[in-house]
This record gives sequence, structure tokens and C-alpha cells, in this order.
Amino acid sequence: MTDSFRCALASGLRGDDQAGTASTVRAFLLVENPGPWGLDAVRDNRMPEAVKRPLADAARAAGVRINLVRRHRRAAPRHGFRVFAAYAHPHRPWLETTQLEDAEQLLDLDLAALGAGRSTGLEVTADPVLGVCTHGRHDACCAERGRPVAAALAAAHPDLAWEISHIGGDRFAGNALFLPHGLYYGRLDAVSAVAVAGSHLSGEVDLDHLRGRSGYPMPVQAAEIALRRQLGETRLDAVRLRSRRRGEDGVLHVVFDVGGVGWQLAVRTSHGGPQQLTCRAARTSPVPRHEVIDVRRLP
Repeated sequence: MTDSFRCALASGLRGDDQAGTASTVRAFLLVENPGPWGLDAVRDNRMPEAVKRPLADAARAAGVRINLVRRHRRAAPRHGFRVFAAYAHPHRPWLETTQLEDAEQLLDLDLAALGAGRSTGLEVTADPVLGVCTHGRHDACCAERGRPVAAALAAAHPDLAWEISHIGGDRFAGNALFLPHGLYYGRLDAVSAVAVAGSHLSGEVDLDHLRGRSGYPMPVQAAEIALRRQLGETRLDAVRLRSRRRGEDGVLHVVFDVGGVGWQLAVRTSHGGPQQLTCRAARTSPVPRHEVIDVRRLP
């Protein structure tokens, strides 16, 4: 492992498929924090120690993922900080927000409700969060490839765009997470990011860069993307999961509804040879791959 190794470049040269690689998360808590962010942003930041550990423990117990966010190259607010609670349900996503004045107020948030998909009592907002991972202390590719993307989105959508701490899939940098839908996009540059964001705000997904919908397990994410590509269906909410079951052979059988028509897909998950998957990885890991081996329309 060398300091010059770049996981995103290596992944592109290998041709890693990014479909079905979004982190499997439904409940997110985003906390505005201008940084700096260390290797573990939730642990290594300037929030009071009396807040960080209890907050992390409460989030872990509730099944909530904490991410730090900040504006791109904008001064930190003089008073208070923004907080978002997002629940990335595949069909009924929601987003709430507020401004807090003191870090200790984070400990009063109802994370158990958020983890269960219930309102936290904050203000409901219809404006999405367009988050771009720029967490360079975690992975060099996230900084080198993420910052130009963050700059472009901040210029195009200054009220919606945020830099965000590690979201997973460093080798697909530049990476973006759009909440509350939980859509992960990868291999973005400044031009494609603005186009993807524009499509999202118009109610469409971009199938060239979509990694998956975080409210689904990874094989289901891959199945949704494969079906959308086959049908040319890009409407954000047009494909809905009916059921999934795993066969004795390990193949996952997924049924989606598209406009009242059922579609069944079979997905086989395999692993390729071991590779260094992140810039900082101390060991190699197998590369997962989700292959859709059958697609059929149901009667």
C-alpha cells in the first residue's frame, strides 16, 4: 500500500460496477460542523467531548447514521448550526431540520424516533440536501475528486449543496448523497454533478451515475437500476418494491411494480479477486458484484 495509490483510479481501470453499492441506511442525522474532520469525523471534530460520545452511542443504539456537513468555502455561521433528520424510506422519504444554538442540544434529539422512521419533531422541509463527500482525511480520492464536485454544486444550488463526511464507496469518488431519498451517485465530476442534481430536482434519476437507493439492500439496489435501464424509466418514484426472497441457491428474487405491472428479477451476488478498495486500506478485500441474471414481466 503506497501513498500514491488512488482507489478511484484503480476502480475505474478495473471497471468496477457501481450499481448496488450504496450504503444500506435509512435514518440519517446531519450535523453542521465546519471542521476540521479527522479520520472518523464523528469522533475527530471540535464538538465538546461530553457531547460526541453520548451522541454516537445514542445514534448507534437507534440505528441512525451521523454525518457532519458544511458549506463549501463559506464561513461557519456565527451563531448556531443547522441539523437535518432524514428518513430514506424507498416510497415515503422525509426530511426535517432546525437550527440549534448549543452542541449539548444534540443530546435532546429523539434519535429513537428517527431510527424507527417517526418524526423527530423538527421542522419539515421540502428542500433536499445535496451532499458531496469531501472527507479527505478519510480518503484522498474523496478530497481530490469531491471538492470540484462540491464547488460546482455550491455554485449551481447554493442553498441545497453541502459537503458531507464519509458516506462509503470511496473508490467511486466523486460521491454524492441526495436526501431524503437516500440516492447515492458516484464517479461524478463538476459537469455531470450539476446535470445529476438538475435531474433530481426535476424528479428524475440519472442512471449513468446512480449507485443505488440506500433504503434497499445492495442486491435490490442493483435490481432496481437494471430494471430502470431496461425500461428506460427515470422517474424518481416510478419503480416500487413489492417483495424479495432468497432462493436455496443464494439467488435473490426481487419483484418491482412499475405503473401497475409486475417485474421479477433474479440477482446473483459474487466476489472477485482481492483488491485494495480504498486509498488507506491496510489489506485487500474481494470486490462484490451483483449480477442480474433474469428479468421477466409477470402476467
